[in-house]
Amino acid sequence: MGHLIYGVAPAIRIEDWGLRHLQSVMLTRLRRNESFSFSWDNEPDVGGDAEVAESGRHGTVWISKSSSLYFSYDRQRDRPLNRRWLVLLADAANSTHGLRLLPEPPDDSLPRP
Repeated sequence: MGHLIYGVAPAIRIEDWGLRHLQSVMLTRLRRNESFSFSWDNEPDVGGDAEVAESGRHGTVWISKSSSLYFSYDRQRDRPLNRRWLVLLADAANSTHGLRLLPEPPDDSLPRP
């Protein structure tokens, strides 16, 4: 059985490196006043909502300029972001399927502007 959660959604646990890339793409979109969906399947884990007894395997949230987002990390950033991954995630955010954490590609083909 699924759950519709309106208002405060559960925390979505995402590994630091992936979350840093998602944060960059999300904040870029929000600075442009662009709304988008963020979805997950099996990963990342969803937790933090007492009403949902078992973590959801699939989920989607709608993110707009009125959304309150908080990014928290276990470790400090220790390397530059993978520009190729940022482009891949930004393209996903522009698609009909919306933003989701995709596998990281090698960062070897995008020159710096």
